[in-house]
Amino acid sequence: MADLKYYDVILKPVVTEKSMNAMASKKYTFSVHPDATKQQIKEAVEKMFNGTKVASVNTMNADGKTKRRGMTFGKTAKTKKAIVQLTADSAEIEIFAGL
Repeated sequence: MADLKYYDVILKPVVTEKSMNAMASKKYTFSVHPDATKQQIKEAVEKMFNGTKVASVNTMNADGKTKRRGMTFGKTAKTKKAIVQLTADSAEIEIFAGL
């Protein structure tokens, strides 16, 4: 297991139509480090965004796709997404406010 600090866990927010609709029920989607655990993701969100309290974390792993260029085969990088559910009394996450 990697020695990840909280600022290394969350890579970027995922901005799609589905994730924007889920924000109405205080669910935020982030692209996270592939080795991050649910506990590390919860800790990172609570430390990076003041006033937030995480109720639950759901994660999804996506393996890299096989790509081919001529006779050579390779794989793209594997990714991990996390959907973070905040509590009812939690503050909103500001980076999504203007979207």
